[in-house]
Amino acid sequence: MLGDPRTVRITGDDTAAIYRRTDDADAEQRPEDYRDKPVAEAYVWCGLTSGNGARALWLLLLPFMVANLAHWMRPSSRGRRRTIRVYGVLVRLLGLTLTVLLVAAACEVALDLTAWQCAGTPSCADDRAWLGFLSPEVSGGGWWSQPGRRLALAALVPAALTGLLWYLSHRTWSAYESAQPYPQQQEQEEDTHRSALSRPGFWYGRPFVARLRAAHTAAGLLTVAAAVATSAARHDRAAGGLALLDGAGRVLEGVLIAGGLIVVYVLCRRGRKDTTVDAHLDRMVVTVLPLASLAVLALCLLYAGWDRPDWVSSGRLPGDQTFGGITLVQGLLVLALAVAATVLYRSDPLSGTALRGLGGPCVAMLACALGGVMSGGVAQRVGDWLDGSATPGDTDAPLPGPPVLLSWQAAMIPLLLVVVLLLVLLFGVRTLRRRRLEQARVEREYPGERPHESRTRKIARVRATAALTDSAPVLIGCVAAITLLLGAGALTGAWMTGEVPGVAAAGAPGFIGGAAQTAQALGSWLIGFGFILFVTWGRRAYRDASARRTIGILWDVGTFWPRAAHPFAPPCYAERAVPDLTWRMATWTQKTEGRLIISGHSQGSVLAAAAAWQLSPAVRKGVGLLTYGSPLQRLYGRWFPAHFGPAALTALHREVDCWRNLHRPTDPIGGPIGLEGECGPAVDHPPLKDPLAYGRTQTHPLPAPILGHSEYQADPAFDEEREELLQRLRPAVTRGLGAVPSQPGPDSEGSQGSSGRSSG
Repeated sequence: MLGDPRTVRITGDDTAAIYRRTDDADAEQRPEDYRDKPVAEAYVWCGLTSGNGARALWLLLLPFMVANLAHWMRPSSRGRRRTIRVYGVLVRLLGLTLTVLLVAAACEVALDLTAWQCAGTPSCADDRAWLGFLSPEVSGGGWWSQPGRRLALAALVPAALTGLLWYLSHRTWSAYESAQPYPQQQEQEEDTHRSALSRPGFWYGRPFVARLRAAHTAAGLLTVAAAVATSAARHDRAAGGLALLDGAGRVLEGVLIAGGLIVVYVLCRRGRKDTTVDAHLDRMVVTVLPLASLAVLALCLLYAGWDRPDWVSSGRLPGDQTFGGITLVQGLLVLALAVAATVLYRSDPLSGTALRGLGGPCVAMLACALGGVMSGGVAQRVGDWLDGSATPGDTDAPLPGPPVLLSWQAAMIPLLLVVVLLLVLLFGVRTLRRRRLEQARVEREYPGERPHESRTRKIARVRATAALTDSAPVLIGCVAAITLLLGAGALTGAWMTGEVPGVAAAGAPGFIGGAAQTAQALGSWLIGFGFILFVTWGRRAYRDASARRTIGILWDVGTFWPRAAHPFAPPCYAERAVPDLTWRMATWTQKTEGRLIISGHSQGSVLAAAAAWQLSPAVRKGVGLLTYGSPLQRLYGRWFPAHFGPAALTALHREVDCWRNLHRPTDPIGGPIGLEGECGPAVDHPPLKDPLAYGRTQTHPLPAPILGHSEYQADPAFDEEREELLQRLRPAVTRGLGAVPSQPGPDSEGSQGSSGRSSG
C-alpha cells in the first residue's frame, strides 16, 4: 500500500494497525522536511475480515447475517418513529425464528431421526453399533433404551450447538463490539439530515448485543427443552399413568410458554440506542435469562428420563407442527415487514431506492429461505443415510423419515431453480443487447483509433457485464416473491395431505405422480448437495484468492453493519475499524494542528465516510475525501437509503473540506456518487477511460488491460485529483498528511488508509 518494503507499525496490534514507511516514522519530529509533502499512512484491517480456514465456518451463520442486513435496509422516512420501531421489532422477531429453526433442525436430527426413529427400529439400530445401547432390542432393554432417556441424552447435541453459538457470539462480542468510540463525538449536535452513522453510540453495540445474545440463547435452550418435555407429556396424557407425572408435564409446559413470552418481551422491549454511548449492561437479562433457561432444560431432561416402562417409540415426533408453525410465523412476519416498509417509503419516496423500499422484506425472505434450505438439507441427508435405500414416506420404508413439510419444501426447490434459470436467461439476453449498444460507444470514446472488432467487443462485454449489478434488485425481488409463494404452497400441501409429495400424488395420473416423485427426490438431493457445496466453497474462499475476492465483496457488505437483529451473525468489523480511524484522525489533528486526506477504495470508501461522520464538525472541516471504485451510492445508497441516502451524502459533502470520486464504466461495484455540487464542486470526476488506450501507442506499446474495479492508481487522473486535493489543503498545513497509495498485496485486502487506501 505504501510502495515501500520497509514499513513500521505506528499504532495498533496484529489485528488492525496503522503503518508508515520507515523513513517517515519520525515525521512529527522533522516538520521542516514535510512542509511541502504529505506523510503517508496505511490502515490495514485485513485481520478483522479474514484469517485461518476455520473462519469459513462463519458461512454457516449466513442466514443470520442476511437477516441482520434486512434491519439496516429500511427505507428513509420522515416523522415515522413508531413505524421505524415496529420495523425493527419485526426484524428482531424474524431473527429469533431463525434461531429456533436452526435449533429445531438439530433436534430433528438428534432427537427424532436418531434417538426416536432409528434407535427404536431394530433394522436401523442393528446396522449402527454406536446406537446399540439405545435400542431396546439390541441392548436387551438397557437403562438408556427407554424413549424418554434416549431423548434426554440426544438433547445434549442441540444444547451443545446453542452453547457453541453463545460462545462464538460472546468471543467476537468481546473483541469487536467493545471498542470504545472517540469521546469527542458526544459533543456533536443533532442534525436530521446527517446519517445515523454519525451518532456517538452507533459503533458501540456491546450492551445491546449482550441482551440479544441472552434472549436467543434462552430461546435455543427452551426449544430443546420443549422438544423433550412435550413428547414425554404427550405420552403421560395419552397413557393415563401417574397423576404426578401428568401434573409435572403440564407445569413444565406452562413454564416453557412463560419462558417463550419472556424471551419475546426482552426482544421487543428495547432496540438499539445510538444517540449516546450505552454502557449499561443489564446483568439481570444477560446472566439470569440464559441460566434460568438452562435450569428449565435440566428439569425437562429429568422429567423425560423418569421411568416409563410402557413407553414405546413409533412414528415421528411432532416435527410437522413445529416446522409448520415456524414457516407460518416467518411468512406472516415478512408480510408485516413489507407493510411497514411500504408505509416508510411512502412517507419519503426517494428515487433509486431498491425495490421501492421493499429491499428489507425481500432480503428477510431470502434469510428464511437460506435457513430452511440449510436445516432441511441436513435433516433430509441424515434421514436418507439412516433409512438406507428407502424413500422417506414410502409404506415399506424402515423409518417414517423427516417431517412431511421438509419433503414438500424440497419438492419446491426444482421449481425455484427453473424460475432462477429463466431470470438468468433474461438477464443474459439483456446483456447481449447492451453489449451491442456499448460497442458503438466504445468506438466514439476512442476517436482516431483503427477499429478492431475483437477489442471493441471485449471492452463492450466488460461494460455490459458490469451493468448487471444494477439489475440485482429485480433478481432478488423476483426470487423472494417466488420463494414466498412456493413456501406457502409447501405449507398448504403438507397440512392438507399429511404425506410427502410423491406419496400424496400416488393416485394422480402417471405424469403428475411421476413428476411429484421426481421433484421430491431431486429437491432432496439438491438441498443436501447445496449445503455441502456451500461449506466447501466457504472453505475454498480462504485458500483461493479469486474465490476469496468474489465472496469477500458480499461478505464485507454483510459484516460492515452492527449486529442489530441477530447476535449469532458474524461479527461487525466496522465496530473496530471505524473507531480506530476516528481516534487516529482526531488525535493526529489535535497533536499537529494539521489537516489530512482520507483515501478509500471500494469498501474502504464506506469506512472512510463512516469515520468522517464520527469526527467532530471542527475536525471534519479539515478532512478531504478521495474515493474510487466506491459503492457508496450504487450499492449503499440504493439498498440502505436511511443511512446512505442523498440527504446523508449531501450533508457529508457539505461538512468535509473537499471530496472527489473516481469511477469507471467497467467497474461492477463502484460508481458515481451523484452529488452535483449543491454544496461545493461536484464530487464525481468524469468516467475514467478503461482501458487507458484502445490500441498500441507510444505510451502503451503493449495492449492496455481492462482494469474494472482494481488499480485506479494506474490512471493519470488519480495522481491529478490527489495533487489537487493536497493543493487545496496545503495553505493550512503545517505538517501534512496525505495520500500516496499503491495497489495492496494479496495479504492486504480489506485495508483502509486514513492517508492510504482500501481494497475491499
